[in-house]
Amino acid sequence: MISVLFVCLGNICRSPMAEAVFRHQLKEKQLETTIKVDSAGTGDWHLGKVPHEGTRALLDRYGISYEGMRARQVTLEDYTDFDYIVCMDNNNERDVRAIFGSKSDGNTKVFKFMDLLADKKTCDVPDPYYTGNFDEVYELVAAGCVKLLERICEDQLKHSEV
Repeated sequence: MISVLFVCLGNICRSPMAEAVFRHQLKEKQLETTIKVDSAGTGDWHLGKVPHEGTRALLDRYGISYEGMRARQVTLEDYTDFDYIVCMDNNNERDVRAIFGSKSDGNTKVFKFMDLLADKKTCDVPDPYYTGNFDEVYELVAAGCVKLLERICEDQLKHSEV
């Protein structure tokens, strides 16, 4: 099974939104049993909490489930448990790489979410906890999740050709 972990700062806004949106997209394509999806934060301020009310309201508007989602913190084990670790901004990526240290098996791919959307002018997914703009984040997340699935499919095709 392929596995994806979305990471942001507190795991209540951006990464749970990406987790819910990606799960929804996978369900629409009947791939929800093929790809495991989770989210985590680099900080510990919101451990055990449900997604932010702004994230929940937006997901409700689009009919996207966030049932059972609770904030958790990135762990060292995540490096071996996930194939793709997708960070919402530069700071998250730096912090994730610091957590993982020199651990590297060549299989886990750690990268920024906005690397999936090279045509956009921003390099980070803005944090709506501070900006309040959950709609902007949703637009980026929805488009990026489509690109992520395309990347996973391409990687799997390359892997099967080897």
